[in-house]
Amino acid sequence: MGNILAIARKELSLYFSTWWAWLVMTAMAFLGSWFFLGLLIQFRQVHEAAQAMGWQRLGEGAAMYRNLTDGIIVPEWGVLIFVTILASPILSMGLFSQEYDRKTFELLMTTPVRSVEIVLGKYLGGLGMIAATLAVSLVYPLILTVFGASESGQALEWSTVLLGYLSVLLIGATAVALSMFISSLTDSQLVAVFIGMVLMLIWFVLGIVTQSLDEPARSVVKYLTIDGQVADMLKGMFDPKPVVFFGSVIALFLLLTQRAVEAKRWT
Repeated sequence: MGNILAIARKELSLYFSTWWAWLVMTAMAFLGSWFFLGLLIQFRQVHEAAQAMGWQRLGEGAAMYRNLTDGIIVPEWGVLIFVTILASPILSMGLFSQEYDRKTFELLMTTPVRSVEIVLGKYLGGLGMIAATLAVSLVYPLILTVFGASESGQALEWSTVLLGYLSVLLIGATAVALSMFISSLTDSQLVAVFIGMVLMLIWFVLGIVTQSLDEPARSVVKYLTIDGQVADMLKGMFDPKPVVFFGSVIALFLLLTQRAVEAKRWT
């Protein structure tokens, strides 16, 4: 465990010493804030219209704007998931590709550290960076908690907020595992980030394809989609199914990465 944590700390320190990692964090914060402000403005406009016309005249679509959680936080999850899917391959592209490119992988393999410890340490480092970038977005629900009561008359539902963050973190953790596996197969960081982004985007939009399928294919494919796994949790309903599903996918890619690293050792 000591070796794993030491490698994780080393990876995190490398992240925070590179300009592109800070650029990714800044970009995520900017995009999240941009959409948050847009949702906040829309929420206020709907409430002003409701005060002038009444909620019934606005229709069923306006019901989500009766409270801050459904009107702002829940729509914000889609933005955070999309940004996390794009950011994870960028933050994970150099976990092994950079070692290959700089010819430091051979030196790493001569240390008294097992390949599984290297994989887990690097993964925890990448996961820590994703968690740090998501932590920046905690300012949104905190702002709503402090100032939102006077706007909506209702408190923010923190159970929904925490379950939503758990869902986004699970998706980010899976994206890091997938991207790290790709990174272990090539010495090109550009190739690693491109393939990682393409695969994650395909997985992200796979839910759209299910709408045109017939049963039982629709149910099977929907179960494998990101939206099909986290839809309930993003609405504040805890479901252990996504934890088991994403945990299994993460374990699979960590195992594949460990086998790829072992194969590289002897080539």
